[in-house]
Amino acid sequence: MTPDDRPLPSVEVEMTIPFHDVDMMEIVWHGHYVRYLEIARCELLDRIDYNYLQMRESGFAWPVIDMRLRYAQPMRFTQRIAIEARLTEWEHRLKVDYTIRDAVSRQRLTRAWSVQVAVDMATREMCLGSPQLLVDKLLTWQALQ
Repeated sequence: MTPDDRPLPSVEVEMTIPFHDVDMMEIVWHGHYVRYLEIARCELLDRIDYNYLQMRESGFAWPVIDMRLRYAQPMRFTQRIAIEARLTEWEHRLKVDYTIRDAVSRQRLTRAWSVQVAVDMATREMCLGSPQLLVDKLLTWQALQ
């Protein structure tokens, strides 16, 4: 198996849309989608054993530098949703693709992606490649699959 053939981690997180996230029409305010993506991204980072606390401890910040969302269908109060996060790039940056679906019907509601880059916290310089610790974590995860 070549490195390009190895699987990349993904997770799916389910949640119910709470009242405090909706407007007077009982539709989720568009800004809350980013929070839902973050919930799934945190689960994804936990899956590879490199969460935000571990990033900081290793000397790197990982700011989001780019994000795109495509709102296909509205999400509504009390709706059960499934947020899938898939790591799609990791050599030079972390790119995560997302799909939000209705948890029951599996209808796609939203597609999105985010890009994060490693920044050396000591120098505040952006790294041109992913830190070796992330590479090692992903190789370990892949070896266990």
